[in-house]
Amino acid sequence: MTFDVHQLDLFVLVGAVVTLAAILAVRVSAGAGLPSLLIYLLIGVALGEGGPFGIQFDDAKLAHALGFGALAIILAEGGLTTDWRQMRPSVRLGLSLATLGVAVSVAVVAVGTHYLLGLPWELAILLGAICSPTDAAAVFSVLRALPLPKRLTGALEAESGLNDAPTVVLVGIISTGAAAESGVLETAGLIVFELIAGALIGVACGVAGAWVMRRAALPSSGLYPLAVLCLAFTAYGAAAAVHASGFAAIYVAALILGNSELPHRVATRSFSEGVAWLAQIGLFVMLGLLLSPSRIDLDTVVQAIVTGLVLTIVARPFSVFVSSIVQPMAARDLAFISWAGLRGAVPIVLATIPLSEGVDGSYDIFDIVFVMVVIYTLLTGPTLPWVARLLGVAQRNEPRGLDVEAAPLDKVAADLLQVTIAPKSRMHGVEVGELRLPQGSSVSLVIRADNVLVPERRTVLRAGDDLLVVTPRKLREATEERLRQVSANGRLALWLGDSKRRAVERGTEE
Repeated sequence: MTFDVHQLDLFVLVGAVVTLAAILAVRVSAGAGLPSLLIYLLIGVALGEGGPFGIQFDDAKLAHALGFGALAIILAEGGLTTDWRQMRPSVRLGLSLATLGVAVSVAVVAVGTHYLLGLPWELAILLGAICSPTDAAAVFSVLRALPLPKRLTGALEAESGLNDAPTVVLVGIISTGAAAESGVLETAGLIVFELIAGALIGVACGVAGAWVMRRAALPSSGLYPLAVLCLAFTAYGAAAAVHASGFAAIYVAALILGNSELPHRVATRSFSEGVAWLAQIGLFVMLGLLLSPSRIDLDTVVQAIVTGLVLTIVARPFSVFVSSIVQPMAARDLAFISWAGLRGAVPIVLATIPLSEGVDGSYDIFDIVFVMVVIYTLLTGPTLPWVARLLGVAQRNEPRGLDVEAAPLDKVAADLLQVTIAPKSRMHGVEVGELRLPQGSSVSLVIRADNVLVPERRTVLRAGDDLLVVTPRKLREATEERLRQVSANGRLALWLGDSKRRAVERGTEE
């Protein structure tokens, strides 16, 4: 088949229109509280064989390859935009969820679908492995819009960034029939090797890449985002070359690069976000094209609902409970983590592996997973803010860091925090000077209703105010801690240093 310039023109036109429609759909999905993946999937279905355009796409191998490429881009963006300081306290739980939690979830879903749906053990285990990982794109886009404490966002982001690696290995081994020959111990050993080797390669590429980027004097600022993204993909390719996990490598490398003091960090993050959005749009539209609506019948819907119920009500909570052994948390935190295990493109992409390998029943698995993801996302996405408030884990006055790009500050290691004073905060009535922030940090603006105030030391803060606080990056944690102390205890809150010193003297922890 030849591809001439006229076909290219038509391809560019259709691609541009579809991409613009998908970009505009982000606002609609955000207003409804839904991950945008649903609209992208529906666009793909509408363009496919069951829609008015009737585009035929049934190349499972191509979908598999393109899907892995898009997932790598999404994971790179997730690593580049993740704050390690927020993730660090919960990384043990995140790693446990990505390994032990996945194993528990696979087992529970396999047993449930075998006995409830009558699936053969091989297909039941395959379905469990496909459905177990959370989706990085859904987690990063939805949870970062919620005012959640760091311990929750850190655990969920670490899980979604790391759980692709073991599930890809497991689904691949089952689909090729190697699992039956290898046995449980050999399979587990292979997964552990790929994870550890991939992570080590990611660390090496991330550290070396950061060292190079700090010393490279590139002629254009626009080259830095490209170079950083290429460094992350170098980790992916190097890991894949030695049969380690490319997904683990690219996420770890991007995490290190994103948290290093590199030139033009804001531009790099903005560029990676744009590329990741493009990857998500292309990925979800392609997966929608791969679906054949004529195959979806009542039995498929019922099987998808049953699988989703087993996963949501039994497998996910049990896997979270077992994973929390390494890092215990309050019951309400574990309950929210159980509900926030968002599925998305990852399970659908994993379902293309058995399709490309020609596994018997793979089309049924693909259809079940597709329908289940849509139903599950409709159920969990819009309800996350309500569940967070119900469980009492939402914190409206939690300081949130913002990336602000301004030329005069391009080389200044500083952060801008946005702080909302909640109705019950004891910061109400406190003067700006009484905040006693660490030297070098300051309140630059107070936004009250529709008015913007440049504060003085005697400016009195009110409930509902939004504060913009500029702080050197090395003092960010101390500044946030001081703001929390004043919010909880008012103007009489102890200064951070005195508080810790007196706590040590008393033999207690603040």
